[in-house]
Amino acid sequence: MSPNATPSSYANIGFKDIAISHVPASAPEATKVLVVAFNRPGKFNAVNENLLNELEAAYRLFDQDERVRAIVLTGNGRAFCAGADLTVGFSSLLAHKESEESMTKFRDQGGRLALAISNCTKPTIVALNGSAAGFGLTVTLPACIRVAWADAKIGIPFSRRGLTLESCSAFYLPRLLGLSKAMHLATTGATYKASDPLVSGLFSKLLPTPQETVSHAIELAVDIAENTSLSSTKLMRDMMLYCPETPEQTHVLDSRVFISVVGSKDNMEGVGSFMEKRKPKFGGSVDKENFPFWPWWNAEGSPRPKI
Repeated sequence: MSPNATPSSYANIGFKDIAISHVPASAPEATKVLVVAFNRPGKFNAVNENLLNELEAAYRLFDQDERVRAIVLTGNGRAFCAGADLTVGFSSLLAHKESEESMTKFRDQGGRLALAISNCTKPTIVALNGSAAGFGLTVTLPACIRVAWADAKIGIPFSRRGLTLESCSAFYLPRLLGLSKAMHLATTGATYKASDPLVSGLFSKLLPTPQETVSHAIELAVDIAENTSLSSTKLMRDMMLYCPETPEQTHVLDSRVFISVVGSKDNMEGVGSFMEKRKPKFGGSVDKENFPFWPWWNAEGSPRPKI
């Protein structure tokens, strides 16, 4: 299979450090919902370079696979993800410090993955079924929805390791938690239960067991996959992530987006299925043909001059 070819089944795709399953797991071909799991349980799913490469490659496949409509991200074993594998360390990154030019060109791999999750047209629901530290927490921030086991231990111990925020988390964390709590979390580098008021705002629901956490995330993903428009959910995500600075500028943007979806294939299907009391069959997508103004920001994240 070529790197860009979508497989008939994701269950035996050949990845080593992540596992992908269908919903239901017995389905012989790709389903609307896929469950992606960090798969290094003996290492508490600590992250190495290969795992990051595999997950980034998987998201490229999901984005172009029309059969897939939602993704659940979780961890196999007792942990969600313990962060970077410190037994491997960061020695492979030292080559990027040979010159100022190479340091300027460096882009952290976690950030590339965060952008892949954010840019994917298919929404991700995180099921935090166990402990998450460092990258194990920051990788969840670009997801649309996060649900967690109430007793899961989480933290970003960068200040205790002589490191700094990565994976675009300096953007997401204060927007999700508020600046005060994000500052507290980053400054202390301490560990908290997911139910702690300091961090519980990251999660839309706290569940009593790891198993119920994953089950709830799958239920959410199935509902989203079967009842929502991908073009609607992706455009609304981008409107919030790449929102202009003022209400007046936002009015220009949301007016442009709204008038573009009025009368679209998915709009007609959404209204028609509601009136006819039946399940919708959405098929629209976010592309230049349907939305020539999208994306309204450039590759560096800055707004374009005009919408």
